[in-house]
Amino acid sequence: MNTFNQLWGIITPEEAVTKIAEQRKAARIESPKNLEEQAISLIGTDIYEKLVKGYTEKQWGRKATELPSFIINRIPVRFTYDNNYFNDRYQGIPVGGYTQIIKRMLSSEFIDVELNQDFFSKEDYLKKYPKIVYTGMIDQFFNYRFGELEYRSLKFESSTLDQENYQGNAVVNYTDAETPYTRIIEHKHFEFGNQPKTIITKEYPTPWGKFDEPYYPLNDDSNNEKYKKYLGLAQQYPNVILGGRLGMYKYYDMHQVIAAALSAVKREFS
Repeated sequence: MNTFNQLWGIITPEEAVTKIAEQRKAARIESPKNLEEQAISLIGTDIYEKLVKGYTEKQWGRKATELPSFIINRIPVRFTYDNNYFNDRYQGIPVGGYTQIIKRMLSSEFIDVELNQDFFSKEDYLKKYPKIVYTGMIDQFFNYRFGELEYRSLKFESSTLDQENYQGNAVVNYTDAETPYTRIIEHKHFEFGNQPKTIITKEYPTPWGKFDEPYYPLNDDSNNEKYKKYLGLAQQYPNVILGGRLGMYKYYDMHQVIAAALSAVKREFS
């Protein structure tokens, strides 16, 4: 509602709903067929043009009309004056970050940790262990038998600034098409730091190649059909559990990753 109020000068949820309905009608959208139409249906043309279109197209490297509609559904639309990103009652990150959770999980004397290993140069893994949790790219696991799936990558540019506070918030998104990065992260604000200097990181969306880090699966119809073929091959490996954005070829937020992991554990031990 704060966004609706600042853009349109309206005050009540009813006014916002009416304004969105008017803009949806003007755009002649009955059944949204792509991300652009879905976004206009949810938030109207004005907010789509100002906050969604530029950000989305530089993030994915495609026109919004070429992207599937479900991508925008992960963003909640609320008719309240609550600025929190999610609707969840409890929100936050672990003290010390997610690294601390992983460290504790791997601290057992019964767990061996090997770093900087190439999974695909160690084919005996599949024979050596009764269960493997694989969170890499599913198409790479099968040696790209049906061709490469598409991903988007990121480039990070970090700077240490000789000032206490750069932007006053942990994350600020840049939604215009002209700014090459999508957001700036100021790390100290995640844990309310008061250091005399601050570190910021700019995130630049980039195309993905085989030697780049894959971050986001590009879930259009063509890629999803290819993924289904790989998923069919996975039935031949009952000892392998596919997980994460890359193994499941699905855009997960962190809470969804944790929920999926807990569900996998429940299935394995039930």
